Amino acid sequence: QVCISAHRLLKSKRGRGRVVEDNRSRHCPYLDTINRSVLDFDFEKLCSISLSHINVYACLICGKYFQGRGLKSHAYTHSVQFTHHVFLNLHTLKFYCLPDNYEIIDSSLEDITYVLKPTFTKQHIAGLDKQGKLYRAYDGTTYLPGIVGLNNIKANDYANVVLQAFSNVPPLRNYFLEEENYKGIRRPPGDIMFLLVQRFGELMRKLWNPRNFKAHVSPHEMLQAVVLCSKKNFQITKQGDAVDFMTWFLNALHGALGGTKKKPSIVTKAFQGSMRIFSKKLPHPDLSPEEKEALLLTEEYQEQMSESTFLFLTLDLPTAPLYKDEKEQLIIPQVPLFNILGKFNGSTEKEYKTYKENFLKRFQLTKLPPYLVFCIKRFTKNNFFVEKNPTIVNFPITNVDLREYLTEEAQVTEKSTTYDLVANVVHDGKPSEGSYRIHVLHHGTGKWYEMQDLQVIDILPQMITLSEAYIQASPLTQSCVL
Repeated sequence: QVCISAHRLLKSKRGRGRVVEDNRSRHCPYLDTINRSVLDFDFEKLCSISLSHINVYACLICGKYFQGRGLKSHAYTHSVQFTHHVFLNLHTLKFYCLPDNYEIIDSSLEDITYVLKPTFTKQHIAGLDKQGKLYRAYDGTTYLPGIVGLNNIKANDYANVVLQAFSNVPPLRNYFLEEENYKGIRRPPGDIMFLLVQRFGELMRKLWNPRNFKAHVSPHEMLQAVVLCSKKNFQITKQGDAVDFMTWFLNALHGALGGTKKKPSIVTKAFQGSMRIFSKKLPHPDLSPEEKEALLLTEEYQEQMSESTFLFLTLDLPTAPLYKDEKEQLIIPQVPLFNILGKFNGSTEKEYKTYKENFLKRFQLTKLPPYLVFCIKRFTKNNFFVEKNPTIVNFPITNVDLREYLTEEAQVTEKSTTYDLVANVVHDGKPSEGSYRIHVLHHGTGKWYEMQDLQVIDILPQMITLSEAYIQASPLTQSCVL
């Protein structure tokens, strides 16, 4: 078979040769050779031979990436050697037939460009939480947009669960589904942190794409940006801590979006609250009672009050018991959520030790965020090992009221103080060898789903409270669309 040539050489009136596009060339006879089942646009866009990011094309027959389409390019050579003729420019989203080298314009290819670069209208975004329609991927599997498994490339499940949790926080999700919201943000020359914003936006659009070719997504490009921007503090090949990653990611995203302490971003608009911290310095324990008493009268040892913002609240677990029951099995203790929330009632004091000094601190909330994140402190680190506290926290799925933890002034000004759970991150196993999974509420159906890497199953709400919760995200009830 010989492809119809893309260009016809015509003579101009002046006798010079010029290239004119032939309308017949827009219809390619090789479109039926395209194999959509092998197309995967989740991975880094670089040539499989030269490893270059410049001018990369995807072969739509085998799914491999090649550079260029000129006579001596890798894509051209591949087309001749393997008789693969249809290619897609991954940057311009234009289709070409090689080796004849002409552009293909055909409406039947729109599903491929949409998978590569999904787009969302304001109307589409507004309806995401109002319907629970199942969609069928090209491979035949059905899925709910947003409830999509993320590939665990090696040991990145700690990052996957955080990304999945944030993809189900509507204001954050809606902001990143529309590229126009952040496309115009100016960053200093050579700044790499904005790559984090771009990759997170791309991942959000893939997770919520109703026209996927497969019912799972690989976060490969997103995680590569994480490795680069965190200077390898967080890696794909080494297990990390979900809370550490979340802390870095929220702050990095806020900064990359142009946010500062005074200038808000979508991150602080969604998650930032404020509290009062009352701090009192303690005398050194080796001092005599008389010396301690004398120091406590000085100004340095008087209680100081400060205001601070937060993106999440850390909840401390009581020390786990070491005794066993009659059958020689360790007893797994349980504690109600409101017991560990007592840390923020303004009267509970806790001692904090630094290298040189000790302090007594108490906390009280002054402003509640639209979305509240709890981090339950399960891991204790010392010089020798990391110990995990297996205590199960008994928490209600809905109507967690925090009014009593607010200052008197804030109780007057805050209209809504109750939260409903929307995401629950769980750590299973030993501290260094464990794995992560997440429970997510799908607003459209009102059902809960458990996601662990590529596995997605529905789950009863009652089962969520039996897990070793690590991170929890909850919106104010007035913000939640149910």
